[in-house]
Amino acid sequence: MPQTVPLRVDGASHTLQVDDPDTPLLYALRDELGLNNPRFGCGLGQCGACTVLLDGRPVRSCVVPLSAVHGEVTTLAGLGTPEHPHPLQTAFADEQATLCGYCLNGWIMTAAALVREQPHATEAQIRDGLADVKCRCGAHLSIIRAIARVTAA
Repeated sequence: MPQTVPLRVDGASHTLQVDDPDTPLLYALRDELGLNNPRFGCGLGQCGACTVLLDGRPVRSCVVPLSAVHGEVTTLAGLGTPEHPHPLQTAFADEQATLCGYCLNGWIMTAAALVREQPHATEAQIRDGLADVKCRCGAHLSIIRAIARVTAA
């Protein structure tokens, strides 16, 4: 029997009808709301491609059940707009900090939480804070430069 689940994403309220309240948040975001920036990577919460902010904290949406979501979900699309991008989005573009871009969502969303908590993070703190996000292309150095650009400002 379908259940009603309220969800607030990027400032908008939604009411979803789901068969299973333990459906991963990622599936609701992509399949029900049509968002394409949290990505399915590993499905185990290890790679970071599915990262969103839940009340400002980075979470792996592929392993967070809808029933556990109480608060505001922010996706990459809700971080900034094309007219007013988040400083991280600008820095990533300026540094050309991706190759294929599949993991970009995880890096920026994790970095957004890090920058908010540590606005003047050192390179060591940036590396430590992002140690669990994976990039198969090896764009790590340009990603670190992009984030350091924001924390140095």
